[in-house]
Amino acid sequence: MQDIEVDSELLHSKAEILKALSHPSRLCIVKRLLKVDSCNVSDIQSCMEMPQSTVSQHLAKLRNAGIISGERDGVEINYSVVSEDAQKIIDVLFE
Repeated sequence: MQDIEVDSELLHSKAEILKALSHPSRLCIVKRLLKVDSCNVSDIQSCMEMPQSTVSQHLAKLRNAGIISGERDGVEINYSVVSEDAQKIIDVLFE
């Protein structure tokens, strides 16, 4: 049997991405952001038919997991996907 070196930090970071994407709403948000490149919370909220506060909570979890980032444009924040791992996961799931 081969000796497998385990990088616990790497495993932890990959698990965090999977946990963040494991909720259907967050999966939908990331899929949409990849399709449109970037948009604000109001755009996401209107297409998902969810309260803005709920969408904001999901965006915060995705941001904390390093999957998305937000860029301020006046009073709005436009979100986009920055995680290549998340993009690869979405590609595999929806090919």
